[in-house]
Amino acid sequence: MITASEFIAEAGRQGFDFYTGVPCSFLTPLINGVLNDRVLKYVGATSEGEAVAIAAGAWLAGRQTVVMCQNSGLGNAVNPLTSLNAPFFIPSLLITTWRGQPGIPDEPQHQVMGTITQDLLKLIGVPQARFPTTTETLAPTLAAANVSLHERSLPFALVMEKGSVQTEELKPDTPLPRITGRHVERTASGASLPTRVAVLERFLAATDDETAVIATTGKCGRELFTLADRPQHLYQVGSMGGASAMGLGVALNTAKTVVVLDGDGAALMKMGNLATIGANRPANLIHILLDNGVHDSTGGQATVSASVDFAAVALACGYQYATSCQTLDDFDDALRDVANHARPAMIHVRIAPGSLATLGRPTVAPVDVARRFKAFLAR
Repeated sequence: MITASEFIAEAGRQGFDFYTGVPCSFLTPLINGVLNDRVLKYVGATSEGEAVAIAAGAWLAGRQTVVMCQNSGLGNAVNPLTSLNAPFFIPSLLITTWRGQPGIPDEPQHQVMGTITQDLLKLIGVPQARFPTTTETLAPTLAAANVSLHERSLPFALVMEKGSVQTEELKPDTPLPRITGRHVERTASGASLPTRVAVLERFLAATDDETAVIATTGKCGRELFTLADRPQHLYQVGSMGGASAMGLGVALNTAKTVVVLDGDGAALMKMGNLATIGANRPANLIHILLDNGVHDSTGGQATVSASVDFAAVALACGYQYATSCQTLDDFDDALRDVANHARPAMIHVRIAPGSLATLGRPTVAPVDVARRFKAFLAR
């Protein structure tokens, strides 16, 4: 195991000076280390493919780049790696994690990619090496990667296993997102905003047994399951950003009310979903966006949601109603109000970062969740 500062220092000696990516729990120490370094530039991307393109632009402007992502999101990066970096011969150091590594227990959404990560990289022509886990292998691994980047002028990947980098917390003075204009400014502790679990409790109290509910991946679905497990609930695992698109597919094919419980990071990853929803105008879809301004599952790295007015975006995309709120009472009012307006509708809720202290995971297998949800819709 190495420290983030050891990797960053050696990467700096090798010329790497620009970082971008999407968080993964395996990457948390390294991303935090880059964020804690005031000299380095880190751009938090909304998707892995976007990160690859950002790095390509930075390379054209003279930087030597590092792209960091989870292997479950590697599929999002395949298109720009093969249709941008390859034809333009643009190099970048890609650090991808190895979630779902065979023989190591992990969540079900990582199983397939865990078995094919190295083969996928090989298939798309990206040479690879194991991410260095000792100080002795750090310099030679990065040097070899650098040689490949310069000789081939194409990406090179380091595959990171669990526990490769020692834990590193964000420094207390790491800048947090600030909300201005039509929203109140968030304090560093988020004390003025409700928690996600409090909002979910209000939602459950106001929701009948005939409403289909799709919860986005991460802690939203886990908290919903912890509060109440119902056949009408679908807890999405993996496929970050896909909850709203899945909700649209359901809404277009059922008379039931469909509610999507989304997150800011997920919504930003697939923002085009809002346009597709607006264009199709399902009259039975309610989109609740729980916005805590961070990637909560991976250590609290900031998203770019602080500068986004999701309600305005939804209206611009064709939603028939949208509102923003930041208190539980306002959320209650919004739930009552949405019943009197045309849909699709969005309720954007600013919430505090953090989750339940003892938060488990759904004990119902994804395949069983899907089948019972399908049976619920068919009733």
